[in-house]
Order: sequence, then C-alpha cells, then structure tokens
Amino acid sequence: MINFVSYIVKLFSSRGKKFYSFIYTKTGVAPRDLKLYYQALTHKSSVRKPHRNLSAYNERLEFLGDALLSAIVADVLYQKYLGYDEGFLTQMRSRIVSRSRLNEVALKLGLQEYVNAKTQKDLSETHILGDSLEALIGAIYLDLGFKQCHNFVTGKIIQSFIDLEEISQNDSNYKSKLIEWGHKNHYSIDFVTTKKEADDENSSLFVATALVESLEIGTGEGSTKKEAQQNAALNALEYMDSNPGLFDSTNNRSELN
Repeated sequence: MINFVSYIVKLFSSRGKKFYSFIYTKTGVAPRDLKLYYQALTHKSSVRKPHRNLSAYNERLEFLGDALLSAIVADVLYQKYLGYDEGFLTQMRSRIVSRSRLNEVALKLGLQEYVNAKTQKDLSETHILGDSLEALIGAIYLDLGFKQCHNFVTGKIIQSFIDLEEISQNDSNYKSKLIEWGHKNHYSIDFVTTKKEADDENSSLFVATALVESLEIGTGEGSTKKEAQQNAALNALEYMDSNPGLFDSTNNRSELN
C-alpha cells in the first residue's frame, strides 16, 4: 500500500500531494477522487453564490455522513452491548454522535488544518469542524465504499477517540442538566407528560414534551414518566446543541454538553 500511495502522490500537484498525504495520514484510506475530500472540508461560508453550485461545499456530504455515522455507531453498539435495551443504546449513540463530541474528534484529527470556512469565531467554537467530519465520512463512502467508511469510523474515530466504557458508565441526568441550564440562564423549564396507548395491554407507554419558555424543543417516550422525561430532555439538549442561536441571550452553550 505504501508503494501504491507513493506512486499516486507523485501524480498530484504540490498542493495535491500535501492534501493527499493529510487525508491518508488522518483517515488511513487512500483517496481516489480528491475533489470529494476538498468538498468535504469546504464550508458553505467560503463559497461565492453557493446556491448555484451545491457540489462546491459540504452540506450534502454532511447529510450523507451523518446517516452513515449513526448507522455504523448503532451497529457497533448493538454488537458490543448484548442484552441492553433500546433506550440504553439510543442514549449511547446520542452521546457519541453529539455535535460537541464530533467537534472534539475533528480537532484531535487535525481537520482544522484544511477546513475552508469564513467565520469570525475560532473554528473550535463552532460546529463547522464536526460537520466537516461527517462530510468526510460521506466522501470516503462515495469514493471507496461502505467497508472503508466503516473502517474509518470504527478504527480512526471510535477506537482512537471514543471511550465507550466511560460513556456507558457516565450517569447523565438529562432532565437535571436541562433544568440547571434553565435556572442559570433564567429560562423556565417545564415537562408535559401523557400516557399513550401501548400495543401490549400489560405495558405502559408515556410521552413527554420538554418546554423552554413554553417552546416545545424535545419529545421522548418511555415505559415510565421518568424515562419519557429523560428522553425528552435529551432530545431537547441535542436540539439546542445543534441550534446554537436558538437562545441568543446566553453564551453558555457548553453547559448543555
């Protein structure tokens, strides 16, 4: 593989050689179509008239990579945590693919060296790096197929930067986190919980909605009211994490992570 990589690198320009080596070093894959990887690391803010050229920036690749990442992480968790219920697996996956965690992984990978974006903030203070990581996953899939994409996610992301045991043992009370955030930033937090008809007559199903200042921002289901409210709070925190401008009066987005 090294000889093949050396041969391919010789075919590129000086800039292309550096970028190819960067992608190969960081991902462990040998790119065939470098244009996909440039696109993956190009943010919409750096493109003139982006509405005219969707292939010039990474939003479509990010959409694809997000779905692939979620599926691969779900597969890893399903195989590793036998006997655990859907709620546990869902919470684990949510913690792994959260924007804040993806930003951290992207920083550790060093994607900021080649991410092309125009922002007044430091890239580490935005979601651009995490979005670019998802786009990179999409690029690898389109360029080299699912197996290489799966290898990158499991080997270079999960095994290298994600401590599954620590995450699984971390007792996250999402309802308390949301309420504490509300108190700190002077927002009212409420939960509306209703009982839902379940398919099994002997089981119960509850649906909860998390409200911030009467704005519905998260819903969740569970076999108990507590579980439903926890899932609703988790959904709300994820939504707020993905929409940092939702409550502009606070600058403490990190409190949600």
